[in-house]
Amino acid sequence: MKKQTTLGPLPLKQITVLLADDHVNFRKSLKILVEIDGDITVIGEAKNGFEAVGLNSSLSPDIVVMDIAMPLLNGLQATRQIIDISPAARVLILSSHADSEYIKQAMAFGAFGYLIKQSSAPILADAIREVLKGNAYFSESISKCLRDECQKVFDKGRLPK
Repeated sequence: MKKQTTLGPLPLKQITVLLADDHVNFRKSLKILVEIDGDITVIGEAKNGFEAVGLNSSLSPDIVVMDIAMPLLNGLQATRQIIDISPAARVLILSSHADSEYIKQAMAFGAFGYLIKQSSAPILADAIREVLKGNAYFSESISKCLRDECQKVFDKGRLPK
């Protein structure tokens, strides 16, 4: 008689993430919060944009969560370099800056989404999962800013380039 084996639940596919932020305590807290559900693993942490570019090349994470205001190389320029080197890379901006110029530059440089740091941990985890699928993701206030910018363009009768 054969012994029956029971199979447990299938393991979750781990989403690998690189966190880039110059505040070490914020990075450490963020790591704990995004890993809580078990399907996201932080595989690297960068304290500046230059380090983020290098770690992205060596680690090839699924998602890069990038702050904007960092030393040596800001997050916007780091995003541009990451996308230039690895066009399939997925960068999600997480910043305290909600200025429309930052948002426009982030999108122009290839970021998949933009969240403000006041976003809750579950929103960040959802954003990571959506960006992995190839979808754009924006926090509510950023979506409103983008909508308002589009409305201005449409009101002037010009289509965006």
